[in-house]
Amino acid sequence: MVKLGLLGKVLGHSWSPEIHQLYFEEAGIDGSYELVEVPEARIDDFLRHAGEQFDGLNVTIPYKVKAAESASRVSPEAEAIGAVNTLKFSGGRMEGHNTDYFGFGRLLAHNGISAAGKDVILLGSGGAARAVLQNLLDQKPASLTVMARDVSKGRRDLARFFAAHPGLKIMDYAHAGELPCHDIIVNTTPVGMYPHTGVSAVGMDVLGKTREAAVDIVYNPAETEFLRLAASRGLAVCNGLYMLVAQALASEEIWLSRKIEDGVTARIAARMEARIHA
Repeated sequence: MVKLGLLGKVLGHSWSPEIHQLYFEEAGIDGSYELVEVPEARIDDFLRHAGEQFDGLNVTIPYKVKAAESASRVSPEAEAIGAVNTLKFSGGRMEGHNTDYFGFGRLLAHNGISAAGKDVILLGSGGAARAVLQNLLDQKPASLTVMARDVSKGRRDLARFFAAHPGLKIMDYAHAGELPCHDIIVNTTPVGMYPHTGVSAVGMDVLGKTREAAVDIVYNPAETEFLRLAASRGLAVCNGLYMLVAQALASEEIWLSRKIEDGVTARIAARMEARIHA
């Protein structure tokens, strides 16, 4: 039996067990996936012995950086991001990976969106922005601008990205009207997420300058105000549900050393959407 879980401080309700259980059913795997809440005072001891209890763990707030520091080996994308959301235990070693990176990339590919050679705007500079930002940078956009509420804090939070990519720009929302025309805009902020719906991180002064696509990593509601405004402009739009499922299944690929077909991801995403929005 494969024993997996989600490590965090306070987890509340998570859809991760449902996604992984759907995959177990799809693939005929005898597996379990549980929520593992660990207080900060115990996290070091827990990570030292986690491999004795689990084959693998997903990691969420506030332990993604701690997991990266504790891992025996960290994958290239997790090293670049500075955070780990997936741990694999094998032969007494703890490997660290970041599947949010792959989940976002698969979300774009699933929707026929590419940032290569494009002008891109990224909304947000928090923890959720890091894997998205790295994935976008690796696609070699023509330009990439981060919008943050506090530019100084944003520069500190994303310091490793600005150091590695001198052409990366940042600006605050107060100057949103000064943004040039761009091809793709991605929202990584929680603005518009249930239950605080009906609001958007940016308005038509920004979306009116977007030429191709708007992506929101929020998935509840299915259509945020940000996406509604973008769709009214005729832009291609997509929410973050496929990313949620894709990053979960990318973890399964690491734990089980197998490739999962895109069709499986699409089927599980459709089943999750039906459950969430029933």
